[in-house]
Amino acid sequence: MNHKRGQSRHQTTLFPEALDDLIPADHPVRVVDAFVDSLDLLALGFGKVVPAATGCPPYHPGDLLKLYVYGYLNQVRSSRRLEKESQRNVEVLWLVNRLSPDFKTIADFRKDNRQAIVGTCRAFVGFCREQDLFGAELVAIDGSKFRAVASKKAAYTPKRIERELTKIDKRVEEYLSDLDESDAVEPTLPREGKTTDAIAALQGQREALQAMAVEMQESGEKQQVTTEPDARLMRQAGGGKEVAYNVQTAVDAKHKLIVSHEVTNDGNDLNQLYPMASAAQAALDAEQLTVVADVGYQNGEHGADCEAAGITAVVPKPKPVNPKGDFFDKSQFTYEAEQDQYRCPAGEVLKVYKTDHKKKVRHYSTSACEGCALKSQCTKSRRRTVNRQFYADSAERMHRRAVEQPALMRQRACLSEHPFGTIKRMMDNGQFLMRGLENVRAEMGLSVLSYNLKRVINILSVETLCARLAT
Repeated sequence: MNHKRGQSRHQTTLFPEALDDLIPADHPVRVVDAFVDSLDLLALGFGKVVPAATGCPPYHPGDLLKLYVYGYLNQVRSSRRLEKESQRNVEVLWLVNRLSPDFKTIADFRKDNRQAIVGTCRAFVGFCREQDLFGAELVAIDGSKFRAVASKKAAYTPKRIERELTKIDKRVEEYLSDLDESDAVEPTLPREGKTTDAIAALQGQREALQAMAVEMQESGEKQQVTTEPDARLMRQAGGGKEVAYNVQTAVDAKHKLIVSHEVTNDGNDLNQLYPMASAAQAALDAEQLTVVADVGYQNGEHGADCEAAGITAVVPKPKPVNPKGDFFDKSQFTYEAEQDQYRCPAGEVLKVYKTDHKKKVRHYSTSACEGCALKSQCTKSRRRTVNRQFYADSAERMHRRAVEQPALMRQRACLSEHPFGTIKRMMDNGQFLMRGLENVRAEMGLSVLSYNLKRVINILSVETLCARLAT
C-alpha cells in the first residue's frame, strides 16, 4: 500500500482555483475585511485616503489597516513580519488583494495614523453599542503595567545618580593615583594615552549626570528614562520594577467587552477613577452607571465627581496602618461632622490645627494627650494627630458599598483580569514595540480592537457579524 500523495507543484490546471475559494466562509479574516470596509477612513483622520494628483500612487490606508488588525489578531505585530506574511500567507494575500508593501511603509502607516487608529477602536465600540452587546449597567475598572521598549538600565532616579557619581569619583581617583605612580617612576614622560582619555570620558559622564540631576530638580520629576522619556520605572505585580506604561481599561459586565481604555505614565491608579468612569459612561451613552474598582482607585474627590455625574463608584479603602507607632486605630476616633472634630477613645476632642490645601487634608490634634491615662496605648509621640481628607465622606460611601456587596468585588476581578491576560498573551507577554506615549496608545488601540473583535466573533459568529457590518 502506498502513502497518500499530494498534487505535484508543477502541475498546471485548466481551471485554477480563485483565491476566495481558499478562505472558508466562517474564517475570522472575513470579519477584518468587512469591518475596515465599513469605516469612514477620511472621517477617522487617516492620511492618503484621497490620493494626490501627482507622484507615486500610495497604498490605500484601508489595506494597511486590515494588515495591522489581522496581525494583532494573530500575534504578528512587527512590520517586518507583516511584510513576510503579505508574501506567503494565503489569508493575508486574500485580505489585501495580493499587495506586498515593504516593512517601512507598514511601519510608517502605524506611526503616521496614531490618532486615527485609536479612533478605529472607538468606532468598533460604537458598533457594539448599536448591536446591544453592552449591558451598560456595571463596569469594572482596572490597570496593568505593560513593559516599554527602554531598558531598566536607562532609568535614573536621584539616588541612582548619586551612586553613579560616587563610582565615577572613585574611578577617577584610581586613574589619578596610577598617573602619580607613573610620574614617580618616569617623571619625564608626558601624561597622555588611554588613562587620560578614560579620565576625560568619566568627567563627561559626570557632567551629564549632574545636568540630569539639575533638570529633574527643576522639573519636579522623580525619575528620568534617557532612551524613552515618556516611560516610567514602575512596580510590577510580581515584584521588582520595570520601565513601563500604565494601561487602564473599563470592562462591561455583559460580555466582558472593553468599552474604554487609556495609556498613562502614572505609576499608580490613584487619579484614574473618574477619568475612566466618565469615559465608560460616554462610550455606553448611559445616564446612570455603576463602576467597581480595587483599593488602588480609592480617591474621595473622584468619588464625589462620579456621584455628580450619576456614576455609583464601589471602591474599598486600604487597610489602616500605624507607621508612626500609633496603637489606637483611626477608626476608634469618632468624627463629629457638625463641629468638624474628632473624639478620641478617652473622650477628648481633637480640633483642626493644620490644613494642607495642596494635599487636600486637615490635621486634628489636642493638648490633652500629655496627661491622658491612655497615652501609652495611643501614641509614642508627644501628641496624637489624626488627619482627614477633604472628600472623606464620599470615600467612606464608596468603601461602604464595597463592604456591603462582596460579590461585586469578586466579580470585579473576573471582569478585569481576563481581558488583560488575553491582551498580554497577544502582545508577547505585555511589551510594546514602539517608543513614546502617543505611539504606545496606537499600539494599545490595535490590541484592544483585536480583543473586542475576538469576543464579538465568539458571541455572534463570523457570518452574523459580517452581515451586520455590511449593513
